[in-house]
Amino acid sequence: MASTETKTTVTKAVTAELAGVEAGLDALDVMAPTVRTPFRRTFIDKILPPILATLLLLIVWQITFKIVDDPTKLVSPVDVWRTLQDAWLEGKLLGYIWTSVSRGLLGFLFALAIGTPLGLLVARVKFVRAAIGPILSGLQSLPSVAWVPPAVLWLGLNNSMMYAVILLGAVPSIANGLVSGVDQVPPLFLRAGRTMGATGLKGTVYITLPAALPGYVAGLKQGWAFSWRSLMAAEIIASFPDLGVGLGQLLENGRNASDMSMVFEAILLILFVGIAIDLLIFSPLERWVLRSRGLLVKS
Repeated sequence: MASTETKTTVTKAVTAELAGVEAGLDALDVMAPTVRTPFRRTFIDKILPPILATLLLLIVWQITFKIVDDPTKLVSPVDVWRTLQDAWLEGKLLGYIWTSVSRGLLGFLFALAIGTPLGLLVARVKFVRAAIGPILSGLQSLPSVAWVPPAVLWLGLNNSMMYAVILLGAVPSIANGLVSGVDQVPPLFLRAGRTMGATGLKGTVYITLPAALPGYVAGLKQGWAFSWRSLMAAEIIASFPDLGVGLGQLLENGRNASDMSMVFEAILLILFVGIAIDLLIFSPLERWVLRSRGLLVKS
């Protein structure tokens, strides 16, 4: 009798302790009031570093220009700025950017529509993974510039050729990113989903894809990088007046004219678009994924 009472007392004590621990964890989960970060802190942490890095790059560039002292090999930042200014005043600058960006984004959307179901198929069907998985990895490592000559022979000098090169460069990265994300989904999530009736397509939509989102987003980011590089390679090699002048064509025009200012203008614009797409699309998407998993505290 005494033993039973002792066990009951111990059980109550353990239950009370666990309840206290649970209450403490619940208190930790409560979001702290959102405090707006002062502009001074934002400026120091996020704005000032890239400004200083850019200034340092310009200083090194100017010093190197003075050392080389050969305009056919290297031009000064001022010369490149004047070239950019002239293109803006002539109304051509935005045309160069839009021609390439519109192709790149549309091609990336096509790659997304193909790479996502392909990645799910490879991740979930063992036979398909064994058959196609190594091929996707091989295609991902293949330089995208290698696809330009056959694409020209197959499709001719047109926008379809550009999109084909983008697809061949981006689809393997998107599919492999999703496969990697699905492989990292804890089996407990899948079993819990099946227990609650989330099987088949429902389980894929509500369990697998959300759990695989970090790897999928990484694959999307890499897929865009491959899309952009593939497009630049296609525009440089397969130049044709009817295709319009994109950034890759601008770079090739500068090389043909031995105009280093135009060459650096194209390089800077290509770099600018890559950074802008990352900051406007992929960085916010990554932050949202991390924040939704409690890995990034919103200040």
